[in-house]
Amino acid sequence: MYKPFKTPVVQASPDIKTGEPRISKFVFFLLRLLTRLYLYLYFGVTKVVLKGDSLVYAFKRALAGESRCIIAFRHPNGGEPQILTWFFLFKLKRYAAKMGVRFARRPHAVFAYGYEVLRWGGWVARFVMPNVGAMPIYHSKVDSKGITRLRKAIIEGPYPLAIAPEGQVTYSADTVSRLEPGIFRIGFQAVQQMADKNINCPVEVLPVSIHFRFGIVGKRSKEWLLRKIEEYCGLAKKTRKLPLDERLTLCRDHIIDANEKRYNINNAGSLSFNERLERVINSALETAERMLGIKSEGDYFSRMHRVRQICWDRIYLPNVDNLDHLSYIQRNTADLGAGEAWYIGRHQELVDFCLFFRSQPPTEKSSLHSKIEYIQNLWYFASRTMGGAVDDRTSNIFIRKVIIQPGPVINLSEYLPQYKEDKKTTITQVMSKLEKAFLDCIEEVDKTEKDRY
Repeated sequence: MYKPFKTPVVQASPDIKTGEPRISKFVFFLLRLLTRLYLYLYFGVTKVVLKGDSLVYAFKRALAGESRCIIAFRHPNGGEPQILTWFFLFKLKRYAAKMGVRFARRPHAVFAYGYEVLRWGGWVARFVMPNVGAMPIYHSKVDSKGITRLRKAIIEGPYPLAIAPEGQVTYSADTVSRLEPGIFRIGFQAVQQMADKNINCPVEVLPVSIHFRFGIVGKRSKEWLLRKIEEYCGLAKKTRKLPLDERLTLCRDHIIDANEKRYNINNAGSLSFNERLERVINSALETAERMLGIKSEGDYFSRMHRVRQICWDRIYLPNVDNLDHLSYIQRNTADLGAGEAWYIGRHQELVDFCLFFRSQPPTEKSSLHSKIEYIQNLWYFASRTMGGAVDDRTSNIFIRKVIIQPGPVINLSEYLPQYKEDKKTTITQVMSKLEKAFLDCIEEVDKTEKDRY
């Protein structure tokens, strides 16, 4: 029997309020009890390994007050902040001890995250994140309070500040699609303020790349998930005996066909998949903007973040503590606005994924993790087409092993004279250095961490 993929009942709600970021020993105690189980049950993680020694020594310097550290971590999957938080709190000290390194205090890092996480993340995110020092920031609003909070965390320490310079989940572990300059703007502002206050302490950026490897369960699960996608596409009887890349291509083309029909896009036939995807992205954004009554201004990412912010603000009303003052008619009108925003947000969620879905289908000779990543992304493409969102991870394939691969630190303090002379060029230079560090990390992991199956 057919069942709709999503059947939302959305009502307008008061704004979400959380306290200022703090460190709660009670929440740390709960995390010690529950986080390892959560990582196993939700992601399937059975092993986390750290490569190299740069992360240990960066923490040692930061926790001793000898430096300030910004952890620039890659964010391809969505689970990286949870995995890193658990590792820093409960495993890093053991790794350091094996190297003969002792920390001045318990290792921890405070994470920056988008305000929208508190909205879709539910009560767990609203309870845990402020109590582990995590700091929210807006993507598409002027947020002087959030920027000041991040800058203060760098200047005062003692914990490293962890930021994803890609800005969001990118769905690809082996490519660096896009880096945002915000991490360096905040970093250099902190360097400059520290220099003005005669705080003689370098600010270091530590690149950290996270990679997943899979076991026999992953190998079997990828075939199960691909068959599910084929059934959703109505292709199950046609594709079973075809090579893997042909099966994937047929499903991918079926999904993009559905999007082209939805947005009344005429397929010229000669266009590549990426060209077709570009037209879908533009049509989805234009549709969302037209429904919201806003202009199409800026690049795809700024337009997408603006749509997302407006939609969430119609569901969780900013600066509203309760809705008791509304009349019956006003309340129902607000609920209609929230429901409309939810459906408009489906266009934005499609764009959010499609901006990163650029890789070619793997073949039978490709690595297991490459096959699994593509099949999971194909599922995300299907689910976003049907109205799914970033939190729709019911078809995650369990991870056997997480590899944390840090790169060499980038000392921002050394670039301060150049930054004072030419901010834009200096930021571009250090961004190139960060991108190269990430690419080197990816290459190193691909050489040393092979799939078992």
